[in-house]
Amino acid sequence: MIELNKEVQRISQLPDEERLLALKRIIPRKTVQAVLRRVGRRQRYCRRLPGWFMVWFVIGLGFYGRDSYCQVFRWLQAHNRVPQRSTLCEARHSLGVAAFRLLWNEVVRLLADVSTPGAFYRDMRLMALDGFVVDLPDRPDLARIFGRPQSGRAAGAFPQARVLALCETGTHVIWRHLIKPIRCGEVTMASTLLRCLEKNMLLMWDRGFLSYATVAQVVERQAFLLARIKKNLIFTPLRRFCDGSFLAKVYPSSRHRAQDQDGIPVRIIEYTFKDRNRPGAGEKHRLLTTLLHPSVDPAKRLIELYHQRWELELAIDELKTHQRERPVLRSETPAGVIQEIYGLMLAHYVLRVLMFEAAEPEGIDPRRLSFTGTLKILRCRLPQCPKSAQGLAKWYKDLLTEIATEKLPERRDRINPRVIKRKMSRWPKKRPKHGDYPQPKQKFRQTIVMLN
Repeated sequence: MIELNKEVQRISQLPDEERLLALKRIIPRKTVQAVLRRVGRRQRYCRRLPGWFMVWFVIGLGFYGRDSYCQVFRWLQAHNRVPQRSTLCEARHSLGVAAFRLLWNEVVRLLADVSTPGAFYRDMRLMALDGFVVDLPDRPDLARIFGRPQSGRAAGAFPQARVLALCETGTHVIWRHLIKPIRCGEVTMASTLLRCLEKNMLLMWDRGFLSYATVAQVVERQAFLLARIKKNLIFTPLRRFCDGSFLAKVYPSSRHRAQDQDGIPVRIIEYTFKDRNRPGAGEKHRLLTTLLHPSVDPAKRLIELYHQRWELELAIDELKTHQRERPVLRSETPAGVIQEIYGLMLAHYVLRVLMFEAAEPEGIDPRRLSFTGTLKILRCRLPQCPKSAQGLAKWYKDLLTEIATEKLPERRDRINPRVIKRKMSRWPKKRPKHGDYPQPKQKFRQTIVMLN
């Protein structure tokens, strides 16, 4: 009886984890605990906040972007006693960053197979590479570590972190990513992510990434490339094909080009649009590809295929606009910023896995399901998760069924201008002197002076 009472007391001190168990198929608790052991974070900051729960708490911040720490805690576990915000912050701080980096590499995987609609071209998995920035709180430490965007007028309003992402376009899964200060350029960061490429991947990127070194990296990884190129790059036609494209070579420098040394064979596709209502109509556009055979890969087919690169832009929009739902991150320390970005992207991965599993039985493209609809369904259904294993399985099945009903209509063939509409403000611009603004020294009532 004494042992039984001790066991009951021990269990009563643990968090009510049933709501988190609902998603253990995607990020298993055993994997989280193993990662924490590897990085030496086995000790819990608070008895009621073990490490594995705090990892899920950080991910939960990505599900409930607008809610406070205490409210997120309530969403994740049915517990009457809610820790103070300072306790949750310290528990977050005790986790560090390394655990999230290892967890990402352990759980995030490519989802699509050859039967997934729109995920493959022939036997090549479609991938895209691009970057985005995240605004951070206006704090001196964050400005010093991450930096601010610079312009001809003044430094940016907020510090920013730069994220470079490698995305599976058919599922919007951000497979690998890199987080750096804003002063690090995307091209410099790209060499790290290109090491992750696998055989028979078809990578698409925008014109800013093209260089001899990056093309060589893609070829070395036995992957293929389809990229937009700048107008000022020189390519000498070596052989013209019947579809209008031509064979050329990429060289390390002009000297190598003059001597025809170390060139990488590529195929150049030049085209324009005859519809005046399309952006770039009448202008010359150029694509570079390492797919050299026009009989197998016709030029027009590759031109259409290149637009799959925009799926990464849509994935970034899901993460920054619909999921985050706040202008800046909430973390005010450099480690907390990196940790929060990992949590945000792990939450995005969980949502994309749910959408993929919901679309697969229906035989539809997972991109046809609504991301915001899935996010709102999960927010509503997670607190209803039952405790029994049988009820849990039924809950998960019903969740996928409900997500599958969130079908989007077929995408329209439309365009929108790349412009912004921002109202000018009558208030002065915030300057560094406004950061440490003088504060009152007396209570309001004490400062009142009556005038005769």
